[in-house]
Amino acid sequence: MVHSAFADSLSEVTEIRAREPGRIATLLAARRTRPTLPADGRLMLIACDHPARGALGVRGHANAMADRGDMLARVRTALDRPGVDGLLATADVLEDLLLLGALEDKVVVASMNRGGLAGSAFEIDDRMTAYDVRTVLESGFNGAKMLLRVDLEDPASAATLETCARTITELSRAGLIAMVEPFLSNRVDGKVVNDLSPEAVIRAVHIAQGLGASSAYTWMKLPVVRDMARVMASTTLPTLLLGGDPTAHPDETYAEWAKALALPSVRGLVVGRALLYPPDDDVVSAVDTAVSLVRTAA
Repeated sequence: MVHSAFADSLSEVTEIRAREPGRIATLLAARRTRPTLPADGRLMLIACDHPARGALGVRGHANAMADRGDMLARVRTALDRPGVDGLLATADVLEDLLLLGALEDKVVVASMNRGGLAGSAFEIDDRMTAYDVRTVLESGFNGAKMLLRVDLEDPASAATLETCARTITELSRAGLIAMVEPFLSNRVDGKVVNDLSPEAVIRAVHIAQGLGASSAYTWMKLPVVRDMARVMASTTLPTLLLGGDPTAHPDETYAEWAKALALPSVRGLVVGRALLYPPDDDVVSAVDTAVSLVRTAA
């Protein structure tokens, strides 16, 4: 593929979208893909799907992710670092990066259910408003991710469970990874809050890994919480650790990641805001530190 097929700027991305939207399908068909796991069996992914749920805040800054150009520049910087294997994102982000040539030779995980908008009355009823299985397969991506928040007091959780189960089955039949991010959640003063106690995470894991007609292609995406050894003893499924929006000092966060990465079922990290918007704004240093933790644990 010649370089001219890609856009050189955000303005050119917009021009292609306006005049030649079919180029996205052309680039997807020609994209250089790669197997999910590298030779060392470890995986380092960047996540960028929070904006599609209306969640733009980072470390107390409500609109940190609002500037599209700034966000894409940070993601591109992260993807260019040695040891970063790929990206988890929604179609709008993936296609911008595809047009910019940033997805070549990258693992791509498509984000699926973004309908549970942050702060909404219907947040737990997390609809599949992003990718579907057919498009993930046709795009040549490695798999898809879904968020599964279960509120035992909210009847809408039943619909989310059923939708995720059906999607896991479809992904398995297509031979694609189904990455599930499960939480037990509840409302505190009207806001959905995830229970991060080890007991709640363990229960969420058991609920999630039982979904679908097959778990052959199911992976877990789990938070780093207290007593991770006990949490990881609850599953045999390959697991990636999520970074979330940490409030602790980065050194403390990295130390917790390092301990969890040493556990047998843990295969790597999938981190977004913590690396794209670090406190010192040094994306390169933050990403390189995370990569070193993933690869050292191999």
